[in-house]
Amino acid sequence: MGAKDKRNFILLGHAQSGKTTLAESLLYFCKATTRKGSTYDGTTVSDYSFDEIERKSSINSSFLYCDYQGLRIQIVDAPGYADFFGEVISCIRAVDSAIIVVDASGGIEVGTERAWQIAEENNLPVIIFINKIDKPEVDIKKAISELKSRFSKSCVAINSLLDPDLVEAVAESDDRLLEKYLEAMTLSEEEIRSGLATAVAKRRLFPVFAGSALNDQGIAELLNGIRHYLPDPTSRHKIIAQDPLNADNPKEVVFSDDAPFSAFVFKNISDPYVGQLSLLRIFSGTLASNTGFYNVNKKVKERIGAINILQGKEQRSIDTAGCGDIVAIAKLKETTISDSLSQEKDQFLFKPIVFPEAAISASVKPKSREDEEKISDALHKLAIEDATFKVAHDPQTKELIISGLGDLHLTVMIGRLKKRFGVQVELGTPKVSYKETITKSVKVQGKFKRQSGGRGQYGDVWIEVQPLERGKGIEFVDKIFGGAIPRNYIPSVEKGVRQAASEGAVAGYPIEDIRVILYDGSYHEVDSSDMAFQIAGAMALRKAVLEAAPALLEPIMDVEINIPEEYLGAISGDINSRRGRVMGMEAKDKAQIVKAQIPQAEMFTYANDLRSITGGRGSYTMRFSHYEQVPHKVASAIIAQYQVSKKQEEQQ
Repeated sequence: MGAKDKRNFILLGHAQSGKTTLAESLLYFCKATTRKGSTYDGTTVSDYSFDEIERKSSINSSFLYCDYQGLRIQIVDAPGYADFFGEVISCIRAVDSAIIVVDASGGIEVGTERAWQIAEENNLPVIIFINKIDKPEVDIKKAISELKSRFSKSCVAINSLLDPDLVEAVAESDDRLLEKYLEAMTLSEEEIRSGLATAVAKRRLFPVFAGSALNDQGIAELLNGIRHYLPDPTSRHKIIAQDPLNADNPKEVVFSDDAPFSAFVFKNISDPYVGQLSLLRIFSGTLASNTGFYNVNKKVKERIGAINILQGKEQRSIDTAGCGDIVAIAKLKETTISDSLSQEKDQFLFKPIVFPEAAISASVKPKSREDEEKISDALHKLAIEDATFKVAHDPQTKELIISGLGDLHLTVMIGRLKKRFGVQVELGTPKVSYKETITKSVKVQGKFKRQSGGRGQYGDVWIEVQPLERGKGIEFVDKIFGGAIPRNYIPSVEKGVRQAASEGAVAGYPIEDIRVILYDGSYHEVDSSDMAFQIAGAMALRKAVLEAAPALLEPIMDVEINIPEEYLGAISGDINSRRGRVMGMEAKDKAQIVKAQIPQAEMFTYANDLRSITGGRGSYTMRFSHYEQVPHKVASAIIAQYQVSKKQEEQQ
């Protein structure tokens, strides 16, 4: 099958708008399935995982195909929940177009807005399908009017090719057609059809179809729209790739089976029987089973076995794949997500996928010793599958931290830990990585002397501690002259100082940004030892910190918040309530980007709070910026809590 006889698209839209049901209708209408499945009884081809069946909604992207009037149609059914938006971001790199599904009764919702925005950002041609028109009190004209006002005036209803409004819209999309239309006041059906296809490919027009996926209403019309108006893989928008063999000369991909091979790995799937499946989109050339390719990112050749086309969870082997195909290959040794594949002599390096930053984190603690042994491997496998799910070990708090795009995202991952890997965990709020420091200089003595029969212990040091700039850590300066402390004991003093610094003096957090100057001391010919000077150094540091006006430091995060303009006041007030400060604002399309700096301690519930404030229409990214001093009132509460827990530990 040639590339011109292929279509592929991603189904986008708000959660519960009916994307999966529409996919099921398309498969059934094209006789790719013998019966139509239902999300309610868990029998759809695309929602096949245990958690999707339980929740009756998509969590992962699924890959389907059907044949219609000589066309091979590949469908990506993407989840609508914001918590699984990483699936959309990766899979949109594999398709040539999108069908946005709109619930006729719900209208344009948060997920619909997000779908339109990502299609626009990726220059994807779009067809809109207004679903659930069989519901009572649905007003299709109102739904189309909302699409025109909220998205684009170029959203055009497809009722008939001879509809005057459609003919006029097609004519206005092309200067040549407009000239002919103004002369004859009409266009032929073929001119309208080809003109509409060109306008869709160039994102000048957005055809709107209506129907009911549940009752198969409007499916034939939608399939004809897919056939006639969505671009084939040779007509998609161009792709410019880098050439590692000639870095100064980017090159355009030629969309043809006869061109040099190029492909991009956009997703990993963990299959319980064959292990990891790598999903790739072939942009040009062909790939045969039992051959190989060159991984441009890893600079290695990979051998491959079978090439599979996916029908939900089912893998169907094919001999060759070509331009426009989305295929899966098992057990690749080196290849991972975002890798570019080509021939070694003719290389194409595509831009990597940029995933959103994690928005919410939790600490995880295994419930049993057995779970403790399995948890790292299980979390690692989940993170390979989902690039928006992060796993990290905090060396300071000694906690295992998982991060994701929202509460639901983490809940699903914990469910998979239990169901797929038999690992049960307890979730908690991560501890903040506070640090201790000082705000003035002091000089103190640390003296360790012990005599208990036989050889004693003696170490005596004088140190001065001074505050340093943020981020400087600990600086140890040796200023001993005249042998007040023998040279061989100086490293022991430094070791004691650094050990005490790691344990903290006021709240159990590491001490940072100080200079420790060892300038005097004394020793005993017989009783002095490395251990005695190490203890003396530790004693001196703890004493010095307590006398040097100690302070707590907290991590401050750079936060970028994307919101509709009407929520600007509410978000600014919320930032202030979190001890944050607005650093700037900028307009982006119809949204506002608020840049702020907010303490990490105030951000643990932000994903849910932002969703509540904006009705789910806001999003944010966050990354570490710097450490700042904790306000006295807040610091006092943290220190008091530490003292209470320390007493409880001592009593146990």
